[in-house]
Amino acid sequence: MSELRFDGRTAIVTGAGGKPSLGRAHALLLAERGARVVVNDIGHDPETPGYSGVASAESVAEEIRALGGQAIADSHSVASEEGAAAIVEAALDAFGSVDILVNNAAISVAAPFDEMSSRDFRRHIDINLMGPIWTCRAAWPRMRSNGYGRIVNVTSGALAGVAWLAAYGASKGGLFSLTRSLAAEGAALGIRANSVNPGAFTRMVAAQQQETSPMYRHALENLPAELVSPVVAFLAHESCPVSGECIEAVGGGVRRILLAQTPGFSDPGLALETVARRWAEVMAGAPGSVLDPGAFDPTHWDVKPYRPAAEG
Repeated sequence: MSELRFDGRTAIVTGAGGKPSLGRAHALLLAERGARVVVNDIGHDPETPGYSGVASAESVAEEIRALGGQAIADSHSVASEEGAAAIVEAALDAFGSVDILVNNAAISVAAPFDEMSSRDFRRHIDINLMGPIWTCRAAWPRMRSNGYGRIVNVTSGALAGVAWLAAYGASKGGLFSLTRSLAAEGAALGIRANSVNPGAFTRMVAAQQQETSPMYRHALENLPAELVSPVVAFLAHESCPVSGECIEAVGGGVRRILLAQTPGFSDPGLALETVARRWAEVMAGAPGSVLDPGAFDPTHWDVKPYRPAAEG
């Protein structure tokens, strides 16, 4: 197989200034393969505890340039619509296009559900879910007009539910659903959207785990961020054959994450007692058909015209 390259493509990678970090690894690989890269990172978040040092978008951009690649740094926050729009504008101003968007920026605060602050719940949604919504909204019109785009959203295995990560998991579960909706809408526009559940040693892991913990040691010794980036890059490539998928990438292992359903049962006269009596049928059996985002193609609907609500 010939080398997969990104010559002539412009990629935005958010949350890419940390070291070690997933975003930095993604940005370096895309640049190595010819992409022009916008390295985005706010640098330091004083509200997220445990992170050591300050991430630097400029340092990563300098790394790329020193290796002969093309990159600029951007420090806007994805948490606001204006910040996200500024990131996309930076790509257009510097390189004239936006072809690839990797939504990697995120926060994670581990705490029991009833102890997590209201502020931190809101921040998880604003950064981890609304951030990708705002960046996608900013990039979408340009991708649509060009008839081409690749969106890779960095989700998490926590979307399946993990103790002490209710806020983080909920935000990543929302991002999983957003990705599938974007895939359904983008199919006719040349835009493909997929998500990646990564596992790697990053500043986030270091912030949440004691250095003596088994998880910390395992991640440090076996899960470099660079083993996630090939999956991200493949999903960002023009040859990527799928959209709406979620792929796990951990330590060199690559697996498909499915949203599926069991055969269950059907009863047109359904009653409460029927559900109770036949509950084993609902729960039993191997998962059947995978729910395809393309099955919900809105072009097949008779939708009423959308009228946006007046603001202010």
